[in-house]
Amino acid sequence: MAKYTGPACRLCRREGTKLFLKGERCLTGKCAIERRRNAPGQHGAGNKMMREYGIQLREKQKARRYYGVLEGQFRSYFEMAEKQAGVTGENMLSLLERRLDNVVYRMGLAASRREARQMLRNDYFTLNGKKANIPSILVREGDVVTLKDDSKKLVRVKQLLDSMGDQTTPKWLNVDVANASATVVALPKREDVDFPFEEQLIVELYSK
Repeated sequence: MAKYTGPACRLCRREGTKLFLKGERCLTGKCAIERRRNAPGQHGAGNKMMREYGIQLREKQKARRYYGVLEGQFRSYFEMAEKQAGVTGENMLSLLERRLDNVVYRMGLAASRREARQMLRNDYFTLNGKKANIPSILVREGDVVTLKDDSKKLVRVKQLLDSMGDQTTPKWLNVDVANASATVVALPKREDVDFPFEEQLIVELYSK
């Protein structure tokens, strides 16, 4: 499957906001947004007036890159959300939040979703006691995500475990720091998404 292999900070600069793709680095003065706010490329410094389509496109790209999914995957989430009862944009964000890599990140066991995906592919976690190495799995209410005992011995994982309880976790997850696990107690809602998306712009883009 194709994936983006370029500099993560370039994506933040392109969207003009922090997407928190590099973990702790994003919280320091080394963050690319702190040093250079202009978009990358020869004409990045130019002040461009975007039309309606451009504004909608940028919002879609921002959300896609924030969650680290490819275009085809993102379109699939929109189509799934469209078939569900309720508001399409809110349904779509709920589906993205339910991705297993996002759950690991929200638990505090990865500094970024990119790191969470790498840990999942390396078979560090179980889902309801079974092997779970596919980052795109959508969790359901009642699911339990647990860090394997063997994984707890790794140096990087020990660092993450030490700081696991320091961050605020969403109310739809019940995190057990002692056992390095989390239970999905409810499906995420719009108010649980802590990034200022304008999801209606994405819906309008795909509805054309």
